[in-house]
Amino acid sequence: MKKLCLMASILPLFGFINTDDTASQKPEKQSYTEIYEQVPSPAIKRAGNSAINHTHVINHPPKKDSKMLDVVLIKQNPELKYGCEVTSLAMVLNYAGVNTDKMDLYRSIQKDPDPIRRAGNGDILNWGNPADGFVGDMTGRTPGYAVFDKPMEVLVNQKLPGRAINLTNQPFERVLEHVSAGYPVVVWTTGDYRLPDRWEAWNHGQELIKTPLDLHAVVLVGYDTDYVYLNDPLSAKKQVRVDKEQFIESWKALQSRAISYK
Repeated sequence: MKKLCLMASILPLFGFINTDDTASQKPEKQSYTEIYEQVPSPAIKRAGNSAINHTHVINHPPKKDSKMLDVVLIKQNPELKYGCEVTSLAMVLNYAGVNTDKMDLYRSIQKDPDPIRRAGNGDILNWGNPADGFVGDMTGRTPGYAVFDKPMEVLVNQKLPGRAINLTNQPFERVLEHVSAGYPVVVWTTGDYRLPDRWEAWNHGQELIKTPLDLHAVVLVGYDTDYVYLNDPLSAKKQVRVDKEQFIESWKALQSRAISYK
């Protein structure tokens, strides 16, 4: 099993991290539903899936045609092999003027304590729910996985009380409006900013968690007509240019998760 920003300790790392600053080829025309249904299982509840978030609706000035924010780049390695989410959030909070770092956020983020339990063949039988907290060990000393938007929202409010903005399940245009207004956004995608193609499922209490392993979190720092620009904590590249249509496909496949502040 492998989360691209973290799972090398579970399976050998697949060689699909971008080494170029441009990731502009168009994605293959295969829908997320088609990919999702390639992993058959009955009565699955998707991890962290929720209704459209209407809590944080803010009015911004008209969106500019392009925008670029000079957000400091922070690398997740070597301390946080599995820590793309909190490292991305450290970039965002530093831009907001908060005195914090990735290790502070690593210690502060809510954790799901359920241990990993495997079958004899190595398949994961039971583990935590990333919608509840970080699953596993973020440092990489033992297996780890990911955390989704709600625990990240709680963490933003710890550092910026009352100022967290959860843009999850909002149209991508709303996310771009937020960047246009001057706020970087943590967004969930995949390691190569394409549709996910590596899936795993495990039990968590009465739930069956089904989630892509090649997920990744980055900071959306800019956009123009054709591209978005990302600070990537794993590749350690700043303002990586990615085809906008391609990125939106991957972002939607990760259930349109996005966290920022106001």
